[in-house]
Amino acid sequence: MTPDQIALIRSHAARLKGIEDDFAAAFYARLFQIAPQLRRMFPADLAEQRMKLMTAVVFAVNALDRPEALAPALHSLGARHAAYGVTVAHFAPVAEALTDTLAVALGTGFDAQAQQAWSAALGALAGLMAEGMNAAALAAAGSAAQGRAAQASHGGS
Repeated sequence: MTPDQIALIRSHAARLKGIEDDFAAAFYARLFQIAPQLRRMFPADLAEQRMKLMTAVVFAVNALDRPEALAPALHSLGARHAAYGVTVAHFAPVAEALTDTLAVALGTGFDAQAQQAWSAALGALAGLMAEGMNAAALAAAGSAAQGRAAQASHGGS
């Protein structure tokens, strides 16, 4: 991501101040419209989830130019999401819902340049989350293999 793209994304995020809950509600409505099968992965009451989403968005936007802060947080977030059953295939509808919601919230300010900047950011963020998901899967596979080896060394008892 370029410094100009980061600055543009930060200016967009600043425009969401004061409407975070409405923005998050619109995002989830759009997400479930695009991918209704994802609704079952969320609680019935999305109030806490909306707050978590906006906290994550604010953190990510503020840390876009600080990979040393961003990478560990997104690796952890990816690992937690893997535990919820999220897969990399879920990233596309989330990105689509987020960009659609940004386009509505920002109006004419969400032009081709903005689309490109957000696409670059979401791609980078998704990549870091995917790394965390993969690490969690490898750790789980390693733990399962160790458990089977331990069981076998004890005669399967």
